[in-house]
Amino acid sequence: MAGSRKNKIKKFVSPSHYSTPDSVQAQTEDNDNELVDDLLVELDSRNQTVQQESATVLLEMQEHQENTFKDNARPAKKKQDSRSRHEARLARKAAALAQNHPPIDLEADARLQREAKEEEVSIKETCDKLGVQTHEIPPDGHCLFSAVADQLTLLNILPPNQANYVTVRAAASNFIYTHPDDFLPFLPSAFGEDGVGATSAGFMTPQQFEQYCMTIKDTGAWGGEPEILALSRAYNVPIHVVQGGVPRIVEHNPDASPRSFSKVARISFHRRLYGLGEHYNSLRPKTTISQVAGKIQSAFS
Repeated sequence: MAGSRKNKIKKFVSPSHYSTPDSVQAQTEDNDNELVDDLLVELDSRNQTVQQESATVLLEMQEHQENTFKDNARPAKKKQDSRSRHEARLARKAAALAQNHPPIDLEADARLQREAKEEEVSIKETCDKLGVQTHEIPPDGHCLFSAVADQLTLLNILPPNQANYVTVRAAASNFIYTHPDDFLPFLPSAFGEDGVGATSAGFMTPQQFEQYCMTIKDTGAWGGEPEILALSRAYNVPIHVVQGGVPRIVEHNPDASPRSFSKVARISFHRRLYGLGEHYNSLRPKTTISQVAGKIQSAFS
């Protein structure tokens, strides 16, 4: 924890903090808000240790404020009303933030780390057999479309200036929209079997279907199996997805008839890579240097 924030916390829990003169009360409130905001940012950190430390500090702040309120339960002067209300708001905010980040389950955390490692090893084994390596794609909600875009430019299907998630999202959306019979049975419907308490396999309404396609095109909505199939057909190229589960490779082909293709797009699917949900990366051919480095690493592992 940074030294400046430690000083803020010391001031927050010191007796003088609650007997602040009116002339500096506004500055004190700003400092308190800044401290809570700092802790809020750290609660969003991917580092679970940082999350736990921040949640603990917030709980300590709440407990200290509650004890202070009990000690000062006698009638307050009018000029202290604003300060009391401010402290109450901070206490409620601290409690809400801390409750949203419960203590880490060490056993569950260890299990997730183990599963992530097993998945990583499995995917690498398959990649080594295919002579490809992972090319990292940002985990920003566009990962599937960015990974496919990277593959399409490697295969000279898309020019580099068009190989981006915007182009690929539009292609997936347009193909699904123009082939509703092929995709409606596989899209989630709030009123069909995917809805709460549903008793029938109802499909999306035309309005819902149109909205779904627009969401894929214009937002950062996550893409999955329907979008991969749509892209395979839209660009007439097989898309093979390497994963840690079984089967190791899931093939999405432009049509049902078995035939060979001169080009294949390869991406990887990770369930545990970032601990934030499912993610896709692109798989690029290994260079000579990376192949040699991989053999050396394997020899010493």
